[in-house]
Amino acid sequence: MNDVIIVGGGPVGLLLAGELRLAGADPLVLESADGSARGNRSFGLRGINGRTSQSLRLRGLTDAFSKVQAEMPGLARQLRGSRSRGHFAGLPLVEDEVSPDAAVGFILRQHVLERVLAEWATGLGVRIRTGHEVVDIAQENDAVRAVLADGRSERAAYLVGCDGGRSVVRKRAGIAFPGTEPTMTGRVARAELADPGAVKSSMHGPGGMVHVGMVPGEIATMEFDGGPEDRDAPMTAEEMRASVGRVSGIDVTVTSLDGGIRFSDNTRQAATYRRGRVLLAGDAAHVHSPIGGQGLNLGLQDAMNLGWKLGLVVRGAAPESLLDTYTAERHPVGERVLRNTRAQVALMRPGPQVAALREVLEETLGIPAAKRHFIAMGNGADIDYAPGSVPPLVGRFAPLPLLSEDGRALLVSGAGSTFLARPDGYVAWAAPDGETAGLDEALALVTGGVYKVKRVFKM
Repeated sequence: MNDVIIVGGGPVGLLLAGELRLAGADPLVLESADGSARGNRSFGLRGINGRTSQSLRLRGLTDAFSKVQAEMPGLARQLRGSRSRGHFAGLPLVEDEVSPDAAVGFILRQHVLERVLAEWATGLGVRIRTGHEVVDIAQENDAVRAVLADGRSERAAYLVGCDGGRSVVRKRAGIAFPGTEPTMTGRVARAELADPGAVKSSMHGPGGMVHVGMVPGEIATMEFDGGPEDRDAPMTAEEMRASVGRVSGIDVTVTSLDGGIRFSDNTRQAATYRRGRVLLAGDAAHVHSPIGGQGLNLGLQDAMNLGWKLGLVVRGAAPESLLDTYTAERHPVGERVLRNTRAQVALMRPGPQVAALREVLEETLGIPAAKRHFIAMGNGADIDYAPGSVPPLVGRFAPLPLLSEDGRALLVSGAGSTFLARPDGYVAWAAPDGETAGLDEALALVTGGVYKVKRVFKM
């Protein structure tokens, strides 16, 4: 029997698999698509924000991201030294100053991101099986069974659904997915216009959003029409032509179109991220508008939070109740992202009232404290798993650049204080140098009672 089955081999599933392996578990990843099918789904660009970049740096992965990004001329560039920290409904979030140790963000195509994570995970010994579609799950007394489309099944002590917004795992586990219906339709296509210069790109145009050339060779639109009728139907040149015309008010000719996707602002969150031996991560746990680029980062942070906890439980080194902290910590973070993405969609609606609201918000973003608030919110830098803790460092991400390629907790001392960083980089305990009250309990929590911890001295 497997330790953990991960349903879905996208970025979240792959990162979770690697984290589980580092924690001593033996996960099996089941992915329905083959490699070529996943590559064909890679439209647009995926942004890795500052906090996620810091998390991935813990595992020594950022050098690989820097390398592949440098090999993508015209698509993306490394953001080191840049003052840009994303946007809020198209309003730029630009820091006034950049510190030398500012977190590096990355922009990549999804299939490239998946390739890097897959190479890392398989290098750790993770088993990945593509072309294995899971159509049902069944919880048993001491295991979970994943039923494949060909009738075979796999059993594991635990199963994690990383299988997207229409998650089979979530549905079969009976986990409610409340939220709001879509109000808009987004389209992204590999397409060309007869006269690309005829259309001006805008996040807030007369009929919605239109971007020509934001990603070379792609056209993107967004209309507030209640959501797509058939999200999976093949996109046509005529559909894209009509959408660009409605959004921009300009009649265009689409000379070629080679595939496209539709998206919406369907916004939902699982009522719980765990039911028995079944857990959810990534889009299986939460879906929302992609505006602002927070969805991928939210899912990757789910994986970092869950990996070490589930690894300890599977090994028998921690009680099953540790898994309840996953929902307790990550559900509020997801709620905040759903809230701000709803707000961003509202700010992109056409009309003079929204235009006025955008002008007011743009003025507000000129206030340094307000700007810092929005940057922290969009980059996950405001996450606090233990609000109100004394000292306040507990529950926040470690304040120093750290490296833990083997996934161990880190005990860091020097400069007047000592803190214990969990395997995911968040502080589990802190005290002035020389004080140890509570340290044994914190060590037991993050190591399962076996003090497998790396001591790091920072002066």
